[in-house]
Amino acid sequence: MAALWSLPLTLLTAGDVRALATELDLRPTKQLGQNFVIDPNTVRRLVRTAGVRPEDVVIEVGPGLGSLTLGLLEVAARVVAVEIDPRLADRLPVTVSERARDLLPRLRVITQDALTLDDVPGPPPTAFVANLPYNVAVPVLLRLLEKLPTLERGLVMVQAEVADRLAAAPGSKTYGIPSVKAAWYADVVRAGSIGRHVFWPAPNVDSGLVAFTRRPAPAADRAATFAVIDAAFAQRRKTLRAALAGWAGSASEAEARLRAAGIDPSLRGEMLGVEDFARLASDVR
Repeated sequence: MAALWSLPLTLLTAGDVRALATELDLRPTKQLGQNFVIDPNTVRRLVRTAGVRPEDVVIEVGPGLGSLTLGLLEVAARVVAVEIDPRLADRLPVTVSERARDLLPRLRVITQDALTLDDVPGPPPTAFVANLPYNVAVPVLLRLLEKLPTLERGLVMVQAEVADRLAAAPGSKTYGIPSVKAAWYADVVRAGSIGRHVFWPAPNVDSGLVAFTRRPAPAADRAATFAVIDAAFAQRRKTLRAALAGWAGSASEAEARLRAAGIDPSLRGEMLGVEDFARLASDVR
C-alpha cells in the first residue's frame, strides 16, 4: 500500500490553469472537448465521491493541464494518465514535479487516443476517474470497461444529458443504447451535478457525475447481445417485432425469438433490461 502524501498539496486554480495555457499557447478546442477544471474544491469532491483508496491504480483519460491528476495522485498509489495531445502529455509530469515532486513516481503518462487503448503498462488498474470530453464520453467509457476488466469502479464527469442516459433505467425516456451497454459491465448511477463555472472555458451545458461498480456480465455473448441492442434502438418507436425484423431475418422470426425468450413482441426496446437482451441473443435458432 502506498504511503499517503503527508504535506499539503496546492491544486491548480483558475489563474494557474490560464497561465499554463498561455505558456503552451493552448487554445482549448471543442473538437477535443477541452474544458479544464479550474476549481480545487470540485477536484476534491471528485476524488472523494470516486472513493479513491491508497492502494488504487487509477486510470484518468484526458488529464489536460493536470487539475484532477494532482488530486488523484494525492491519494492513489498510481495514476495512469491517457492524453491525446502531446503538448499536454509532455507538460503533465513537469506540473506534478513543480507542485509535489515526491508524487511524480506515482504518475505514468501515455500519449494515446483512449479509443485505441487495449491495455496499460504496470499494475492492473482498479479505478477509472476522469473529466471526459463530451464528444467521446460514452465510447471511451465502454471501451475501458471492455478492455480493462480489472477496473472495479469509477466516476466520470460528463455532459449532464449523457450522465442521465448512462444511468437511466428501463422504461424511462432517456434509456437507450448507452444505458444498456454500460449495464452489461456495471451498476451505473447518477452521483451528482456540476455547474459550468468550474471549467475554463465554460461549456454551454451543465455536467453530471456518473459512478459505476463492476458486476458480473450476463451469461451471453457480448457482441451478439450488443447487436440486438443496436437493432432494437435503431427504430425505437417501433415494437420489437418490427424493429428486430432485419436482425432476425423477418418479423415473424423476430416474434418467434422474442416469445422463446419470454419477451412480449409488442414491447419497445426501451422496456427491456440488459438481461432481457442477453437472453434474446442467446436464443440461437
